[in-house]
Amino acid sequence: MSDEQIIFNVIVCAGNARAKAFAALEAAKKGDFNSASSLLSEAAEEILKAHEIQNKLISREANGEGMNVTLLLAHAEDHLMAAILAKDLISEMIDLYKINSKGDD
Repeated sequence: MSDEQIIFNVIVCAGNARAKAFAALEAAKKGDFNSASSLLSEAAEEILKAHEIQNKLISREANGEGMNVTLLLAHAEDHLMAAILAKDLISEMIDLYKINSKGDD
């Protein structure tokens, strides 16, 4: 697999994670906290996949098999960090929705 294909896999996983996190937020808005929790778990799995790819790239570099730092690689890292941040913030927002929904009882 080429370096570009490996990098695109990070972008795909990060995009999937971000989409799942925002779907979780939508579920929470509707009061469907079971779906929200499940979707957040799926987002976490996608982030883990991206991290595993990232760790392989770091290991390669540590073993002297570095790759050129390209705009595409920087773009992938940006996507991954944005997905992680989105998931973390959305998790907190869902907790707030849960607290707010208890006040409606």
